[in-house]
Amino acid sequence: MDIKKLQKIIVDALEDMKAKDIEVLNTSKLTPMFDRMIIASGDSSRHVKSLAGTVHDKVKEAGGDIIGIEGEDAGEWVLVDAADIVVHVMQPVIRAHYNLEELWQTVPKRTKKAADE
Repeated sequence: MDIKKLQKIIVDALEDMKAKDIEVLNTSKLTPMFDRMIIASGDSSRHVKSLAGTVHDKVKEAGGDIIGIEGEDAGEWVLVDAADIVVHVMQPVIRAHYNLEELWQTVPKRTKKAADE
């Protein structure tokens, strides 16, 4: 499936289920394992599980591949591997702690201390 079509399906599924703070990161220059990472937040473990389940269902309905889903038991952080796109659905506290957006950004942010040196 075309990466743009797959990305749209996933983002639309997350938006339909009221995911918060949806971020799409282009990781194609950082790793050969996947081209995009989509990160979204859910309000509770039930919401996180529901968001991940909807992404799974919508991708499958469109003929896409789901390699696997991890973390559904706890519901704090669920990862959906849709081959070319990896989707992380997290509760806000977990998302803030791991800060995947900063970890996977292509241009490092300069901290004030580094800028002063």
